[in-house]
Amino acid sequence: MQTSFTLAQLADPDTRESEKILRTCVHCGFCTATCPTYLLLGDELDSPRGRIYLIKDMLEGGKPANDEVVKHVDRCLSCLSCMTTCPSGVHYMHLVDHARAHIEETYRRPFADRVMRSLIAHVLPYRSRFRLALVGAAAARPFARSIGRMPGLARIGAMLALAPRFPSGRSTSEVPGTFTAEGQRRGRVALLAGCVQPVLDPAINEAAIRLLTRIGVEVVIAKGDKCCGSLAHHMGRSDDAHATAKATIDGWIAEMDGAGLDAILVTASGCGTTIKDYGFMFREDPAYAEKAARVSSIARDITEYLETLKLERAAPPEPLTVAYHSACSLQHGQQIKVTPKTLLQRAGFTVRDVPEGHICCGSAGTYNMLQPEISGQLKARKLANIAKVKPDIIAAGNIGCMTQLASGTATPVVHTIELLDWAYGGPKPEGIA
Repeated sequence: MQTSFTLAQLADPDTRESEKILRTCVHCGFCTATCPTYLLLGDELDSPRGRIYLIKDMLEGGKPANDEVVKHVDRCLSCLSCMTTCPSGVHYMHLVDHARAHIEETYRRPFADRVMRSLIAHVLPYRSRFRLALVGAAAARPFARSIGRMPGLARIGAMLALAPRFPSGRSTSEVPGTFTAEGQRRGRVALLAGCVQPVLDPAINEAAIRLLTRIGVEVVIAKGDKCCGSLAHHMGRSDDAHATAKATIDGWIAEMDGAGLDAILVTASGCGTTIKDYGFMFREDPAYAEKAARVSSIARDITEYLETLKLERAAPPEPLTVAYHSACSLQHGQQIKVTPKTLLQRAGFTVRDVPEGHICCGSAGTYNMLQPEISGQLKARKLANIAKVKPDIIAAGNIGCMTQLASGTATPVVHTIELLDWAYGGPKPEGIA
């Protein structure tokens, strides 16, 4: 794609990077075949190629974002399926992230939208605030459908519908400290405690810690580990995202420079995709560029790390058929497609691929709260495809996907690590029991 940015514009590092990305695009349109919003809406502007044209016009012209750009960029899930499909290697993720930051800086949203986004940014990344908010949500949850039908309150209804019946209490898996390995130590890792996940489902990291320590891996929850910054980052709130990410980076660097780390493990693949991109996010920050790059270099999804340990085959605790839902952030963002299924099969489970497995479930971080109508259509499509394989259990590697799917099916939805922990000597997952 030909561009005409000025030298003054290209002096900005974000614009310079976006210009390189735009020049990579050859207009082929392969991305439209796998874009969830284009499949649903059939609008070229709701495809990656269409959004690229809108973003190019906005950035190249030095224009503030307008209603049309915001509408179509907001509809993007950032599922990154287009990046898997693109034969030219267009790094759409960095381009749309830049566009969102530009929108945040130059566009004044309607009042209700500003309130909603501010609420998400100032509550979800903070565990104590999120727990308190969920207490109120639990009380209002029975009225979620009625509230959602009221004019202008569809998003509030969607948030209430996704909320658990009551928030989980504080778990040891989110408290800074060290979990000693059993037997001969095979490694030492940091585990991201995170923000939303320990409140919604602390059993995930608890299972990870049990399994890792049982097979000889010491696990540390670092001081300062609170939020990776991804929720704010994907809403274009760069300052908020960088502030929380820096605190987490500092905690991990202290461990790396202290007792040392073999890896930084993540059980929420949405967070993992962002953490692996820290090196890029902080590339222009003189105080954090090197530290961020060091963190990104050893960040791993937990299934990636477990695969290096070569776990032996196990007898299945029960003969169960598992529908493996491959989170977009894992299969497209991190290109991890086979490893989780291999681990589950080695653990004795019968694993089934889900038809249209490359299409997003509609969770996409905060998308199911900000775009509930499109999200709901994608959820229904995903659950219909999952039902075709008639599973006993649905397994996924991302808390957002798990929450999204569980809100629409009676089939138990559990994290991959919970099944692996169970197969290798841990307790039966609460979601199944």
